[in-house]
Amino acid sequence: MKQTILSAVLVAAALPVMAQQVKYSVSGTYADSGKKVYLFDRLTDKAIDSLVVADGKFSFSGTAAKDAFMAVVAENQNWVTEFFNDGTPITVNLNDSTLTGSAQNERLAHYYADLDKPIKAFMLKYNSLSNEEKKLREADFVSEYNKLMASQLDFINKVFKEERNSLVPLAFAATYFFNHGVEAYDRLVSEQVPFASHPYLRKACDEVIRALHPKDDQKTAFIGQQYTDLEMAAPDGTMHKISELVGPGKWVLVDFWASWCGPCRAEMPNVVEAYNEYHTKGFEVIGVSFDQKKEAWVNAIGQLKMPWLQISDLRGWNCAAAPVYMINSIPDNILIDPQGKIIDRALRGNALKSRLRKIFGD
Repeated sequence: MKQTILSAVLVAAALPVMAQQVKYSVSGTYADSGKKVYLFDRLTDKAIDSLVVADGKFSFSGTAAKDAFMAVVAENQNWVTEFFNDGTPITVNLNDSTLTGSAQNERLAHYYADLDKPIKAFMLKYNSLSNEEKKLREADFVSEYNKLMASQLDFINKVFKEERNSLVPLAFAATYFFNHGVEAYDRLVSEQVPFASHPYLRKACDEVIRALHPKDDQKTAFIGQQYTDLEMAAPDGTMHKISELVGPGKWVLVDFWASWCGPCRAEMPNVVEAYNEYHTKGFEVIGVSFDQKKEAWVNAIGQLKMPWLQISDLRGWNCAAAPVYMINSIPDNILIDPQGKIIDRALRGNALKSRLRKIFGD
């Protein structure tokens, strides 16, 4: 059950507080005696206790908010073992990330293990190849990776459905909101799911909002401004501009992507679906590729079945779009209204369709 530790963030003052305190008891084993092990509160991402492993063992005890989302991590690990403080003692093995405790916490551990297995197998296969073999099989690996990402999203959707009456979905909330849009938070609250009042759900939503639209970020500053035109070549060599699409009745998504970008390819079915649904109502898309190899770019357009205009200067990260729109990671996009104003950015997953539903009234 491995998960990257999130950076420490401030928790909104308006969050509900879990007032009831219950005892926790966490015992465990870890092979590296002499190393420190930390007990974290995942709501604040701050350590609430720490100790040194002695003879391969450690234990924590104390009180914390009932159902608090907590985690154990060793000092030389970049992943955490998570659990809910539901009053049942737990035992963790940091050597293999196994956990025993309440049925709820054991299910959480199993979900993490099941989510990890395909990625571990993929990385094992990929890392066993030479650099030459990796290059030769690049297209196959990108395709396999995209399928893995899609299956992981399906897995998390399944967790939210099957574990609707437990706290387990909280552990996967950030990924869920990235895929379904932050509007999913309001839906969960309105549906009064048992975990809706847990403060970690609001935290996960806020983290996604900050990731997509960071406060005072240069990228976010483009929202509300007039777009800057770009001119690049289409695959057939003809030159095209964004301005060819912008105008009355048109809402234009400028999609920054590349054939070698796994997350871009994983996101593309969402864009294709949105295009097919709203194109006749005035929704346009123009792809701006950060590719360097024309063949890979053209092949990806066909593989991903993108029917809209594609342009690129084939300069990779030196693409002309990068400095104009402060692009340092992809996928990224901007949404331009009929007056040429940028009204949104970084619309991913269901967030794009949710935005379009508001525009077109569906």
